[in-house]
Amino acid sequence: MNTSPTVVNASDLHVSWWKSSASGAQSDCVECGIIDAASVAVRDSKVPNGPALIFGRDTFSAMIDAVAGGLV
Repeated sequence: MNTSPTVVNASDLHVSWWKSSASGAQSDCVECGIIDAASVAVRDSKVPNGPALIFGRDTFSAMIDAVAGGLV
């Protein structure tokens, strides 16, 4: 498990990045990638070589629930 909260160059992570199908052709999106069973990375799709934030899966899930519920 990656315990660092950030990675300087997201393209260094060996993950398959994806973004929401609701994003369509827009480039102003975040992309997510599963690092391992416990960690998920999030990066800006416009800057694939920029930093990525690393979340534990429980934290990531709680964040998605909060956004979906209109709390964030």
